[in-house]
Amino acid sequence: MSLNPPHPPVVHGNTSLIRAYRGERPPTTPVWFMRQAGRSLPEYRELRVGTDMLETCLTPELASEITLQPVRRHGVDAAIFFSDIVIPVKLAGVDVRIVAGRGPVLEKPVRTAADVAALPPLDPEALEPIREAVAATVARLGETPLIGFAGAPYTLASYLVEGGPSKEQLRTRAMMHSDPATWSALLSWCAAVTGAFLAAQIEAGASAGQLFDSWAGSLSRADYTGSVARHSAAALEPVRALDVPIVHFGVGTGELLAAMRDVGADVIGVDWRIPLDEASRRLGGATPLQGNIDPALLAAPWPVLEAHVRDVLERGRAAPSHVLNLGHGVPPDTDPGVLTRIVEFVHDQS
Repeated sequence: MSLNPPHPPVVHGNTSLIRAYRGERPPTTPVWFMRQAGRSLPEYRELRVGTDMLETCLTPELASEITLQPVRRHGVDAAIFFSDIVIPVKLAGVDVRIVAGRGPVLEKPVRTAADVAALPPLDPEALEPIREAVAATVARLGETPLIGFAGAPYTLASYLVEGGPSKEQLRTRAMMHSDPATWSALLSWCAAVTGAFLAAQIEAGASAGQLFDSWAGSLSRADYTGSVARHSAAALEPVRALDVPIVHFGVGTGELLAAMRDVGADVIGVDWRIPLDEASRRLGGATPLQGNIDPALLAAPWPVLEAHVRDVLERGRAAPSHVLNLGHGVPPDTDPGVLTRIVEFVHDQS
């Protein structure tokens, strides 16, 4: 099998999701949820018994089945590939593991120029389990499009520098300012591995891609544009050549929306902190939006949640098109029936 097969013909171009990503308004507002495949589903928890998280991501039949579970249960308008932000780091040969209740942890953080220079390149052959899982998933999804998944260079770098999750990325931002050459080299490496990871998913049949910059909200606009944006653009470069819609999402990034779009995104994901009509205004009214139900309200009584969903849908009309989603991921303790009810409600409203 060729390591870089041509991207297959896009068969989902007329689905509500891809039309909305392209800036059209389909008759039905498409809806899917970040982290829809995972801990909130009992079938996921059953499947994961005795299996390491990263091992699960790298076992094609498991990754494919988990990706499909929320499509079967909720009737969402898209699947998102089940994986983890640090998978390309692991595939490159870096010692990283997922610690329950904490997240990705590195045995040896990357904090010096020598540490960065020692980072190994990603062998394209290492991505074969990803290609296999995506191809198997697309074959089983039928008319439902698959969205590829990858972490943006800044978020990836923050895990490498901090050695694990961090709310403020203090060491990461310190490196950015105190050693710009090492910082640039680190983000260039992150851009190369995560760009290859996302491109492999598109080449194997995913119909769109989403770049997650989970920790970019810790950055000022000046730091993002001066020290981060060009590396996110580099990560998207191999995907842009494949001519699929690209979504860019970050948490706490209301001040960065235009800069995040300008790295090469077609759609901007918006968290729950600003309303969609304000996000559209900040983007000049010309960018498709995705979002932005407050995940906390998934635990609220249905009348409260319904009113919130109606408000999000109405504010989403300020943009050229809108894909309903959460303003972040599905909390692990969410009642799956609530997600199914949202999908049915949105489709009925449309």
